[in-house]
Amino acid sequence: MIDNLLDPIVLCFAVGFLAGLVKSDLRLPKSSYEFVSLYLLLAIGFKGGVQLAGTSFAEFVPALGGTLFLGILIPLLAFVILRHLGGFDRANSGAIAAHYGSVSAVTFAATLNYLQNLEVSFEPYVISLMVILEIPALAVGIYLAKGGFSQVSNKKKLLADIFFGKSIFLLGGGMLIGFISGPERMAPLNPLFVDLFKGFLALFLLELGVVASHQLSHLKRAGLFLLGFGVLMPLLSGAIGLVVAWLVGMSLGGATILAVLAASSSYIAAPSAMRIAVPEANPVFSITSSLAVTFPLNITFGIPLFYWLAGWIF
Repeated sequence: MIDNLLDPIVLCFAVGFLAGLVKSDLRLPKSSYEFVSLYLLLAIGFKGGVQLAGTSFAEFVPALGGTLFLGILIPLLAFVILRHLGGFDRANSGAIAAHYGSVSAVTFAATLNYLQNLEVSFEPYVISLMVILEIPALAVGIYLAKGGFSQVSNKKKLLADIFFGKSIFLLGGGMLIGFISGPERMAPLNPLFVDLFKGFLALFLLELGVVASHQLSHLKRAGLFLLGFGVLMPLLSGAIGLVVAWLVGMSLGGATILAVLAASSSYIAAPSAMRIAVPEANPVFSITSSLAVTFPLNITFGIPLFYWLAGWIF
């Protein structure tokens, strides 16, 4: 776990976080931030598509079923906890639950980097699981928040945002390109999308450190319960992810990734979808918990913790 804290990726996040606390003017230009986020999504998709090309359908099906199960169960659990223990109303309970059922592509990328540093292999289809997990989680969260889809006013815009938002579209498009092209045709792109990946991830985490520190001011408004929820919910959902990975027969590396996916929370796709579907929900609650509490926890301690637990179980 100490080794993870000394990784340059994590240290970049820490520097950004500190810069936000001391009110430094350190920020990536908005255009650079957008470019780096698009780069990371496309690079992850490329890698997943190349790896998926060598995967048998029979091997993939159990993991697919397990991931769909997680995409339904995690937001349901989160909703029950928030509604009945936290006392949040239906709209905010469902919106926050959608964030915690959905995933963080940056946390996923940091997990890949962690396993790569340890030279731990994983199933080639794990990147597709990230895309698959996002969709049912958002749908369940919206259903719970609104008490049914009939209450959603702009269904067409919502579906377009879920299925064709930049995160899903770029990941899916990148996977399709990598799958069709194969490793030989993708090789000329490796200097940009493989060799430089860790550098771009470091830049992105530097910026997210600043953004996360700015969310700390909202913690008082969010309340102590939401602070505790942001710490304990990823531990619970990550543990469930490990059990599912064990049941479907995944490897140590694959189990670590599925656990981290289950434990991560969205701060890109989910906020966008909730603004359309559940405008009455307060985004301060969901984004503060997700970005200021859960994201730093997973980046620093969660990834090595789930790897250790996976090693203990497997």
